Amino acid sequence: MEAVASLFPFVLILAVFYLLIIRPARTRSKAAAQMQQQLAPGLEVMTTSGMFATVAAVEDDAVALEVAPGVRMRFAKAAVARILPADDDAGEESDDDADHADHADHASRADGSTDDRPESDQPTR
Repeated sequence: MEAVASLFPFVLILAVFYLLIIRPARTRSKAAAQMQQQLAPGLEVMTTSGMFATVAAVEDDAVALEVAPGVRMRFAKAAVARILPADDDAGEESDDDADHADHADHASRADGSTDDRPESDQPTR
């Protein structure tokens, strides 16, 4: 009976190790594999380094990402951290754009110029 009681702490440590380390790692690994299978051209993604790009092509173990118009880079599929949700309100004007437009209206001067530079920096005519 004492032998079983002396093994109990080791069994408890193994159970805690499984629940806190191994099981979550398996869950993350399965989620990453599922996300990598969902990669398709046209999706917006973020890489593990924080780069935002659009998937241009998908290969066996790699993915071609378009980081700027006409600029494609090849990454390992594992370098894709997440797939970004599609923007449904891309056509609507954001609050920042509206604020900037209001500021531009107020920036016009009495002489009709709309340059944001101070009058002392304006070219002389």
